[in-house]
Amino acid sequence: MNNVAASMATKLSAKSNPVWQALRKNRLSWIGIGLLALIVFIAVFAPWIAPYDPLQQHINFRLDPPSARFWLGTDSFGRDVLSRLIFGARISLLVSFVAILIAMSVGSALGILAGYFGGIVDQFVTGLVDVLLSFPALLLGLMVAAMLGASLENLIIAIAITEVAPFIRVARAPTIALKQRDFVEAGRALGFGHIRLMWVHILPNMISDVVVLGSLWMATAIRTEASLSFIGMGVPPPTATWGSMIRDGFENILDAWWLTVFPSVAILLTVLALNLLGDALRDAIDPKMRSERS
Repeated sequence: MNNVAASMATKLSAKSNPVWQALRKNRLSWIGIGLLALIVFIAVFAPWIAPYDPLQQHINFRLDPPSARFWLGTDSFGRDVLSRLIFGARISLLVSFVAILIAMSVGSALGILAGYFGGIVDQFVTGLVDVLLSFPALLLGLMVAAMLGASLENLIIAIAITEVAPFIRVARAPTIALKQRDFVEAGRALGFGHIRLMWVHILPNMISDVVVLGSLWMATAIRTEASLSFIGMGVPPPTATWGSMIRDGFENILDAWWLTVFPSVAILLTVLALNLLGDALRDAIDPKMRSERS
């Protein structure tokens, strides 16, 4: 009886969660989740997976093509491309995740404040959004990185600034609608403060949209990090990053194709995984998309 009751409870809980049902039926989402999980696993366990130290130089094997000794070849300093590719995943994922987390936190806070209070606060925040969106993301990131200097921390700050505007817009619109709902009005009648209303009643009802946007824009953050590293405004050498690896191999692209192809494929797969996951989360959360699939 206990087993029957447990199985019935499990079925009822699964049926009562339409988001999980929609996500489970989307096969592309599982491809994105599996691919992203593999990339994260490789990045976390890089010291045990990489065959060589990413900074170790094999002078006698400079620009060696892919072989049984060096599976993805070596660069102009004799460093193993596979090892640098594995350790480069750490930098790309760390930079993009922390930058999006900062942009998500700051953008959501500003968007909720603008939508909740309105007036001069809303005008100031929307003006800030217009200024940020008037610059292309890469150009804005380049300007900030050039002013702050090339380092890991400055790279994260530069990317976070370029990504904060979309989160402000996504948080502001539902806040304007939610602050007029009955449960918020009831909270005001009970004497709840502004912080409690925004934190307890408004934020939980719009956080799903912010999370979906974060998964999608994390792919953009990885591309921005690679672009800034390619033009020399990323993490200083000799730290391995995918963008700097492409830049180092660009001069030898005709003679040593593997120096640019393999880091580019790594960026492509990571961005693809994040886009598949983000699209699946968006379709699962959006009621219109769920009704169309059903």
